[in-house]
Formats: sequence, C-alpha cells, structure tokens
Amino acid sequence: MVVKRSIQIAFILCCLAANHALSAQQLPDSTGTDAKRQIDYTPPPVDAQQDIKDLVRKIFRRKTTTVPNEIQLKKNKVYSSFFPGIGYTLQTGYAGIVSEGLAFYTDTADNQKISSILTNITLTQYHQLLFPLAVNLWTARNKFNIVLDNRFLKYPSTTYGIGARTAESDAYTLNYNYIKLHQTIQTKIYNNLYAGLGVYYDRLWNITEVDPPAGTRTSFQKYGASPTETAAGLALKLLYDSRTNQINTVNGMYSNIVYRPNFTFMGSDNNWQSLQIDVRKYFKLFGSPKNILALWSFNWLTLGKTKPPYLLLPSTGWDDFYNTGRGYIQSRFRAKDMIYAEAEYRFGILNNGLLGGVVFTNVQSFSRNLSTQLSVLAPGAGAGLRVKLNKFSNTNLCIDYGFGMNGSRGVFLNLGEVF
Repeated sequence: MVVKRSIQIAFILCCLAANHALSAQQLPDSTGTDAKRQIDYTPPPVDAQQDIKDLVRKIFRRKTTTVPNEIQLKKNKVYSSFFPGIGYTLQTGYAGIVSEGLAFYTDTADNQKISSILTNITLTQYHQLLFPLAVNLWTARNKFNIVLDNRFLKYPSTTYGIGARTAESDAYTLNYNYIKLHQTIQTKIYNNLYAGLGVYYDRLWNITEVDPPAGTRTSFQKYGASPTETAAGLALKLLYDSRTNQINTVNGMYSNIVYRPNFTFMGSDNNWQSLQIDVRKYFKLFGSPKNILALWSFNWLTLGKTKPPYLLLPSTGWDDFYNTGRGYIQSRFRAKDMIYAEAEYRFGILNNGLLGGVVFTNVQSFSRNLSTQLSVLAPGAGAGLRVKLNKFSNTNLCIDYGFGMNGSRGVFLNLGEVF
C-alpha cells in the first residue's frame, strides 16, 4: 500500500526512535574478516559523519558519545525497539502508528546475517486499520532464509476501475477486510543465488462499494462483484542478491522471480497463475558513493486466461513493498498485466552525509482492459530529500514529492531507500 514501511516517520521524535530501532534491526554484520564484504560503501570516518542523533546532541549541547568505526553487535542478544509515530500518505491521510521490532542472530559466525521480526498497529484518518507481522529469519551459516509476510487490513480505499484509461472522475471507495498469509523458505544454491518454495493465502471479505458512480455498472461489477475473494496456492522463488547493504546500497544487483500458481483444491476461488519479475541494479557515478544511479524494473503478469480476484490484479502501489508509482495514489491503475520501470539519481548535499537528495522518473504500463495488450504509458517524476537517520547502517528518511498525469501529485515517505 502507499502505507509504506515508513508511514510512521514524520516528526523528529519518530526519526530518533526509528534510528535506534534500525541500528539494532537492520545493520549488516560487521565483525570479523567478512566485514568488508558486508559494508559496500566507503563513507568518511564515522567521526566526520552526522546523522539525526548527532544533530539533536548539538542542539541540546550534549556530549557526543565516542563510537568505534564499525558497529559491534553482540550475537547472543536480542535487540528490541518500540516507537510511536505519525505520518501521511495519499491513500491513508494522516495516520498514527505504534511499532515494535526484534533483531537477533541465530549463529555467531562472522558472516551470519541478522534476523528480524517487525510488527505495528496503524490507525488512519480514513478509518483504516493495518496490522502487519513480518519475519525475516536466517538460519545458521545463512543456509536457509525463512520469510513471513502476514497482514490484516480493514481497508476502505479508493478504486478507479480496470485499465489504463480510467479518469479521476471514476474514483469511488471500495471497502473490505483483508488477511494475507505469505510464507516462504529459501535455500542457498551458490553464493548469492537462492531458490525456494512458499505457500500464499489471501482472503478478502465484506467487500462493498461505497457511493459508486450512479447509473452505470462499475468495473468491479462487470468483473464479477463478490463480497468475498480467496486466492490460495504455491510460490516458486528464485533470488539473486549481490547487495551487501540492503537498506541503502551503492552497487550490486537484486533479482527476484516469483511464480505463483493458485489452486481450487487449496481453497482458491479458481485456478490462476501470476509471475513477478523484480530486477534492480546500482551504479556508482564519478567514482563516488555519494552519486548513485539506481535502476528498477518490476513486471507483474497474469498467465493464462483465468482471471485473478479483482483486488489481487496487478495494480499501482501493490508490490510487496508498496513503492511502485510515486506520483500516483495506490490502486490508481489496475489491469491484467503491469510493466514498471524507474530510474533514480541519488546525490549528497552535505559533506557530512546528513542531507542528500534524489531526482527520479518512472513509467507504468497497463493494458487498456482485460483483453488488450500493454499499450498505455503513465509517466511519473519527482524529487526528494534524504535525511540520515543512522550513519552506521546508512539508513535514510526519504521525503519525496512526486507528480503524474492529469494533476496527480503528492508527498511520499519511506524508511530506507525506495528500492
């Protein structure tokens, strides 16, 4: 959803809490000889860098704590964080959140990846309730990666219908409850290459249209309106990830392919298949880690002739991390197939690393309806600021302003880079 992972970030208080949380939850392991492979950027010495905590210390004239050049996390300890926050997105309006995170290691090996459990409760201006539980568990020696993406949503939200030629005047509210249970286990094949199998279950119920356009059948009705939608099936995954800092990398490549067949014998409304191909590549420009060109391709395709449930069709802002389509509200476009591409130039503003900036452009392509080929392009563009929350993990608060066609525009927040 446009309820991004960063919806909680709006005020400095939240930034500081998130800073503390991320320093425990998402830092790459930097102990031992493998540390050089775990941190893929070469910032200036820590004492020369600044983040939000350093800025607050200066404001209140507190003594800066001396820190080592590399973070040393005890591998026999569970790191806990709790923080409240306030945010805003086009899809939710103003929102309040209470979040809890746990981080820990399952092995003491130098190159062991850190595991995390994250959850929160979010209440929004538009009477939405969101309750996610995300688990990313790495077993000893990183042999297996267990990923759980479970969510409950009470989610009145805007829908525009099917196809790439829908207008702003087509918008109305579709109300529903949604439970998402996605679990996957992956095993290392070779170096940065993993393969795995998952079980995906999506259940939507109490689906109702609120104030639909009068005197016409809506796209939801034409599609086969139902108060419930269920999808259940398998997920076959192939992952390649050479990034050493997944929060904010300066080089490397990420590629994730997910084939999802759904079956009636597992509880699905019908048999249907989808394919997601997510590829990201990062380049240093001018030989500096402060100048990065990031490229992203995200393709979401429906295979065969059988239709997915309406609310599980490819749609703007409904990728796993809810980040596609900056410049447009979530669900702005929905169709059988989606092709997406984005380029972002990231640059430093202050030499101490506290502030940076980005400019970005993206384009979405959807079929005009359920039968025609991809043909309509919906471009977006914008710019934003990056505020360093944690100089050790290279974690930024992202504040972007994006705009699209027909006057679409808005502020988009994120914790860590968008991709």
